[in-house]
Amino acid sequence: MKLRTVTKQQAARFLLLRHGLIDHYRYCGKNGVLAFIRSVGCIQYDPIDVCGRNAELVLQARVKGFRKEMLQELLYEDRSLIDYWDKCMAIFPVEDWPYFARTRMQNTYNAEAVRPALALARETVASQGSCCSDDIPDGREKVRWPWGYAPIGRAALETLYFQGELVIHNKQGTRKYYDFAARHLPPELLSAPDPNQTQAEYYRWAVARRIGSVGLLWNRPSDAWLEIRGLDMKARTAAIEDLCALGTIVAIGVEDIRQPLYFLKQDLPLLETACGTEKLAPRCEFIAPLDNLLWDRKLIEAVFGFSYRWEIYTPPAKRQYGYYTLPVLYGEGFAGRIELVCDRKENRLILKNLWLEPGKRLPRSALQRALTRFARFHQCSAPEIES
Repeated sequence: MKLRTVTKQQAARFLLLRHGLIDHYRYCGKNGVLAFIRSVGCIQYDPIDVCGRNAELVLQARVKGFRKEMLQELLYEDRSLIDYWDKCMAIFPVEDWPYFARTRMQNTYNAEAVRPALALARETVASQGSCCSDDIPDGREKVRWPWGYAPIGRAALETLYFQGELVIHNKQGTRKYYDFAARHLPPELLSAPDPNQTQAEYYRWAVARRIGSVGLLWNRPSDAWLEIRGLDMKARTAAIEDLCALGTIVAIGVEDIRQPLYFLKQDLPLLETACGTEKLAPRCEFIAPLDNLLWDRKLIEAVFGFSYRWEIYTPPAKRQYGYYTLPVLYGEGFAGRIELVCDRKENRLILKNLWLEPGKRLPRSALQRALTRFARFHQCSAPEIES
């Protein structure tokens, strides 16, 4: 059966519509935050804050009137969202908790070394309530941990968190405070069985989730598949074939791209809009380095002709652009990159650099509006663009 084929421009329009990054804002306020995260499954969390943390940057580009407090309230007051592992460190709707039963069972890193501190960690949380690693008595002995060596108190808390016994109660900056999951999650959620009874069912669920998170994906190695444990090429291919047969996903061809791309069948109306003649109002948005749209950067380069590398871990002498540059989206494509820094002492947004892509235009008025919105998101003053 011959695949339907679309142009790269139509594929780009589809992705931008899927992410609410073109035309009028589809998401608004706190309800919009929850609605967007539910639509993509999860957003990636990263603690680095140069001009906003990654999850905040993802939301400010899509949700009209977004404030950082909205995300904190949804996480730690309403408990509608939860911090946990999905695509690396992530934030996802709390109702998805049962689907990560396999993840919780597999989190047993260096179990023997950490085991002696688990009882003490439980006792501390039980008696004190929410606590951080500094609160664990005699918890400074170092043990081998996934990212180096860590105090055993921290490793014990993180082990109980990875296994689902604890959840993050709140964060003060990047410091995590933990509490028992039973104090914050509904009993029916904690006792719910794994909805996926077999590994094959789990892979189908996880693959469909990631396709929905990005919008369009191909069956190639990619960061978009990270943390789906055991998902090799064979298992991924089987899951994609099953999902196509079930009608959950649809394969499509894109001009000059050899591999078929896949999208959720429920997004077919968006594809029809993308392939139509309706004019979509352009917006200028600053995109997070770990934005869902960028999870497969080779795909973005193939569709948009835009190559982006996050240079935060690149030695300064080898950087082409800057430490923490954000892609600049304008209309139906990427116009360039921008380097912004928040001076929190002076409450002002600093524009350090702007690099436009060859042949791309970015109206000064559109850039100024985007900077003003971005500064408002940070509750600081915006830089003025000179004529």
